[in-house]
Amino acid sequence: MVDESLIRIALLLDEKKLNQLANCHVAVIGLGGVGAMAAEALVRCGVKHLILVDHDVVSISNLNRQIQSTQKTIGHKKVDALAQRLLSIHPDVMITRMDTFISEDNIADVLGTSVSAVIDAIDTVSGKCAIIEHCQNHQIPMISSLGMGNRMDPTKVSIVKLSQTKEDPLAKVMRYQVRKRKLNLHMPVVFSSEIPKKQTIELNDSVIRKEKMPPSSSPFVPLASGLACAYYIVSKLTEESE
Repeated sequence: MVDESLIRIALLLDEKKLNQLANCHVAVIGLGGVGAMAAEALVRCGVKHLILVDHDVVSISNLNRQIQSTQKTIGHKKVDALAQRLLSIHPDVMITRMDTFISEDNIADVLGTSVSAVIDAIDTVSGKCAIIEHCQNHQIPMISSLGMGNRMDPTKVSIVKLSQTKEDPLAKVMRYQVRKRKLNLHMPVVFSSEIPKKQTIELNDSVIRKEKMPPSSSPFVPLASGLACAYYIVSKLTEESE
């Protein structure tokens, strides 16, 4: 019997596929504009087991693009704010909250080998490489979101192979690092073909460049990437039923 809240998605995904999704464990790493939207889309498709990973708190600058960010959640841990939002949609979702940064030192403890799929929505190269290497070594389906900052056009977002990316500074570094580690360069990524705008405005006097001159961000492109990530994972987890 299909959950009444999933009746409309059941018209696209049959009951067998919905049952598959309900039994899957999906990890979403990074709960910014991309990851939070991906997690919500997974829940709205019937995924019942989520691992949410992020070490940040909601700030006022997140309000323009991160769906768990409201005036009431400013200062709250992102894992907690998003978990509460997801539980308000489907109270029976089982959520594991992990308040941590991903690194090569803890990736095995965070993911293990039993997760069904992984969405990488972080922006640190070392962390992304750790996720990719772990997933490829353990044959875990995954998708990685590349640069979505400094862009406005959500129609330029698509799913491609890492080897097919261009005009994206993060993608360039990732291609180099993946080759260096002898990993599969043909892995799926969510990529924007829009050439990023240059952000040169200093917002404060911080000695940390990313805080002093942060990338600009719209509500359009990160959320489009999150939806694309979730779509890929749902398709991958249900393809055996085709």
